[in-house]
Amino acid sequence: MSFEKLGLVPELFTTVGELGYTKATPVQKKVIPLVLDGKDVMATAQTGTGKTAAYALPILQLLAKKETKEKTKRAIRALVLVPTRELAAQVGKSIESYGKKLKLQSCAIYGGVKFTPQTKKLERGIDILVATPGRLMEHIKQGNLNLSKVEILVFDESDRILDMGFWEEIVTISQMVPQKRQTLLFSVEQSKSVKRFSELTSIKPINVTINNQGDLAKKVKQTIYVCDQDKKTALLSFMIGSRNWHQVLVFTKTRASADEVGEYLEKSGLKTLILHGDKAHSQRTKALKDFKAGNIRVLVATDIASRGLDIEDLPHVINYELPGDAEDYIHRIGRTGRAGNEGEAISLVCKEEKSVLKEIERLLKYALQVEFFEGYEPKDWIEKEARKHTLRGKIERSQEKRNKTANNVVGMRKKKANDKNAQKKATMKKRKNSKMKVSTQKK
Repeated sequence: MSFEKLGLVPELFTTVGELGYTKATPVQKKVIPLVLDGKDVMATAQTGTGKTAAYALPILQLLAKKETKEKTKRAIRALVLVPTRELAAQVGKSIESYGKKLKLQSCAIYGGVKFTPQTKKLERGIDILVATPGRLMEHIKQGNLNLSKVEILVFDESDRILDMGFWEEIVTISQMVPQKRQTLLFSVEQSKSVKRFSELTSIKPINVTINNQGDLAKKVKQTIYVCDQDKKTALLSFMIGSRNWHQVLVFTKTRASADEVGEYLEKSGLKTLILHGDKAHSQRTKALKDFKAGNIRVLVATDIASRGLDIEDLPHVINYELPGDAEDYIHRIGRTGRAGNEGEAISLVCKEEKSVLKEIERLLKYALQVEFFEGYEPKDWIEKEARKHTLRGKIERSQEKRNKTANNVVGMRKKKANDKNAQKKATMKKRKNSKMKVSTQKK
């Protein structure tokens, strides 16, 4: 379905066409008409399904219809809350791109950068604000913004916002915006925390569910390589080098692990950068920019990159360590196989991670393909295989002995039967000859 048929104005569907959007995705087909109709929406949609455009395009259209007078200072009429800096920057850039033919102003504010440039943007007046909860609260305390004119409130990745511990900030922000507003909630799944979210915002939204996580994950080729923990780094380096991969996103569980793995790969001759929360915003921005541009071969990151990192044609994702939460596995592998492209996700799993692997498979509702990389097989597997082969040898030798014995018995039986038949024939012939002799004498 084209965007024009969804009710978008010419300025918007012309712009998305120029950006390379040809047809609306399932989440866009369902959400855009609801938002344009002023409905509250709670949408469950996986990463990479086009949900940013699903809410950004209709918001731009709704606000553009109510343009403020030129002499009046712009007020924040739409507030989009996101969990991470990376996602804030990405969403802010998308909204700016979608609305380039409209007379609306937008900006994104997030931590890790200086206050002053953000404050100046807010002072000039904006229509749409994209923000992380922590930095938004800092600006509120400084008196840099007012949320009393918000008409549309969006929680993007609402499950992640709660997982990161922003519950108190969300309560405060929800009390500061008008009760009469349009509220949009987007999450990967409708968990109990997300349902609490909808209760907090005092809405009875229309529920929209697009796919399930298992269906999305099936679009990505997934392989598990079992190896010992102390062999993982060497296997990772050898795999990337021997297969000649040139753009690989590697996920680790901790920042310390990311540093360790990144340093090892760099020393191995693979051009590598590291991305995690301890890095300065400028370092994180540069790492992402260089990785997207193909200037570096490997980006080693924590789950900070599992959401908000949009690379259209990323071929390989490797889980150096499985995430603590099975749902984060979906987000990680969702970085590849985007926009209809093929993708491959590999996980290096040691025996200590078997329970996490089982949780992931329960979430996916199918078992993942397990393989062993020659030369990097785990010690316990090698020993098990050795025992298996030894036992198999014993069984085979025993079977051969039994077969030989059985063959001997059969042979002996056949020989005995043949001898018996030969003896019987000889006796019968002897009797026959004796009878013939007696008959001749009588004559």
